[in-house]
Amino acid sequence: MDKKAMYKLSYGLFVLTAKTDKDNGCITNTAIQVTSEPNQIGFAVNKMNLTHDMVKESGVFNLSIISEKADFELFKHFGFQSGREVDKFADFTDCKRAENGVTYITKGCNAYISGRVKETMDLGTHTFFVAEVTDMEILDEAASATYDYYQSNIKPKPETIKTGESVGTLEKGEAEGGKTVWVCKVCGYVYEGEDLPDDFICPWCKHPASDFEKKTV
Repeated sequence: MDKKAMYKLSYGLFVLTAKTDKDNGCITNTAIQVTSEPNQIGFAVNKMNLTHDMVKESGVFNLSIISEKADFELFKHFGFQSGREVDKFADFTDCKRAENGVTYITKGCNAYISGRVKETMDLGTHTFFVAEVTDMEILDEAASATYDYYQSNIKPKPETIKTGESVGTLEKGEAEGGKTVWVCKVCGYVYEGEDLPDDFICPWCKHPASDFEKKTV
């Protein structure tokens, strides 16, 4: 079975935002319209994300649709750090507050959708939320960024990444030394070592060891 076949599925990328005692947001790649009458959307969120708990508690959210104008900094900011450890909106200015009281992202996104959760489904590692759309607005005419576009045009290539970092350049000595590293195919995180533990979880995107590729640099 070739697990890479899953990458052929066509889907977009989004910043899911919520508010309880503070504002927070995370990257998700699972959001679709499930019915048009009434207008409802569905999206899945990893239970490890603080935004998951905030959406479940408050029942309201915004989904900002990432466009091809987005740069990797947007993914780093909302996808590679935890809201449990940092305030993602402390110094973040590329956002506005919608009528539902939740922020939405204005730069690198072409629209946002506001919603109210109607029901949930437990999927083990994730929760699937079904919600009614309460508001929506187009922000830009740029095309939406698909997961394939992100992989090809936004995510840094493995050879430009330092161990444990998101963007950088491998030092000449490292490149000549023949180090073995494991590169996350989803976010680009690099783990250094001959063997990657079977139960390893990417600290950035929370994907398992099966999504890492072994390389020699």
